[in-house]
This record gives sequence, structure tokens and C-alpha cells, in this order.
Amino acid sequence: MNERPSLTGLALLVRPAQVDAALWRRCRQEGDSTARETLFERHRLLARRIAGSEYFRRPPYGLERADFEQLAFAGLIEAIDRYDPVRGVPFEAFARYRIAGAISSGIGQSSEGAAQYTFKRRTELERLRALKEAGESLPDDPLAELTDLVTGLALGFMLEEAARLGESQNQGPADAWQSGAWRDLLLSLRSALDSLPLPERTIIRQHYFEGVAFLEIAALLELSRGRVSQLHRAALERLRNFLGPSG
Repeated sequence: MNERPSLTGLALLVRPAQVDAALWRRCRQEGDSTARETLFERHRLLARRIAGSEYFRRPPYGLERADFEQLAFAGLIEAIDRYDPVRGVPFEAFARYRIAGAISSGIGQSSEGAAQYTFKRRTELERLRALKEAGESLPDDPLAELTDLVTGLALGFMLEEAARLGESQNQGPADAWQSGAWRDLLLSLRSALDSLPLPERTIIRQHYFEGVAFLEIAALLELSRGRVSQLHRAALERLRNFLGPSG
């Protein structure tokens, strides 16, 4: 009786190609948005590497490395949407050209005034705008709206801390804020993300854990920015209830 040989050598190298081919087939022929998101996940590090290379190669024009990464993410999404696997060109080669082009174009369009804002400041304003846009349908109660905005921003801060905690779990607490009950709370918050519906979970993880801006997330999920704002706010509300519903 012949035993089925185990996969070794070249056969092991073919597996990733087969996985990629299946993803492209689902993305192109079936319009599977989950496959599109998976392709973005698989090649996000490529975009980050190119962004880092371009950041150190070019004058930054007042932009930060994180700004270069956002331009690279936009280029990666464009590459995924324009790539034709039938032509036989490796996706990474195709994507490198698109990503580098998106960075060049973005730098050229960056005005001197916009370059004065740091990425961190722009991110804070973007989150605030997203929370305000999503809350426009709430009753006209300024105090309640202010409370929701502050709570949403505070949860955003906690999610950023939770992401950093995951990167340094083996390094021990950096300070009093990351020790004891606070650390346990952040770990619980990370666990709570798995209970979110898929679109909300994707938005939270991409934005707070991977640093992808809402505009690029909207393009990735093929949703309007307003819809992303609504899902973002809904996700924060679920997480707030998980931590402890307000009275």
C-alpha cells in the first residue's frame, strides 16, 4: 500500500501561491469583500516597508512617517483594486509601483499649511469628527453629546494603550498606569474586541491597532466615511457597555 508523501521542498513553497490565487479568485470573480480585506492584511507590511524606505529617502516636507504610511495604505488599496492576476505579473512588483506612486502624489498634494499638523493631531481631529458625525442623529442634548464625545475619546486612548500592551506583554509594566487593575482592564478590552460584529471589529483593529486612517478604512471596506463613522461609534458603545453600562 502506497503512503501519501508529505509535502516538502517546492510543494511547500507553492502553498502560499495557491492561497493567494484563491483569494484573488474570490475577490475578482465573486466580489468577496472579506477576501479583499485579507489581501490588504497580507500585504500591509509591504506598504509599511515602502513607506519607511520613502520616508528616509525623501525630504519629509513636514510630514511624519505615519503620514507616509497612510499614503502607502491608500496605494495598496488602489493596487488591490487594479491588479489583474491573469496577466501573471507578481502582485508585490505591481503594488510597489502603485504604493510608491501614491506616496509621491500625496507629498505633491500636501500643502504647506497641512504639513504643519502632526499625524497625531490629525488623528485626534479625525476621531472627534467621526464621533460628532455619527452622533448627529442623537437628541439635542449638549451635555449628553459632550459626555459621549469624551467617553469615545477616552475609549480610543484605552484602545491605543491596549494595542501597545499587546506589543510588550513580556516586557512588564512600563509604569503605574500599566500595572494592576489598569493592565487587567486593557487585557479585558482586547478580549472584548472578538465579540464585536465583523465590520466594527475590522474598523477598531485597523484604526487603533494598525494605525490605518478612517478614510483608507472606508476605501478598504467600500463604505462611505459617514457609514464608517457610524460603525466606529457603535463599536465604542458596545465596548463601553462591556466595561460597565452607565446607569
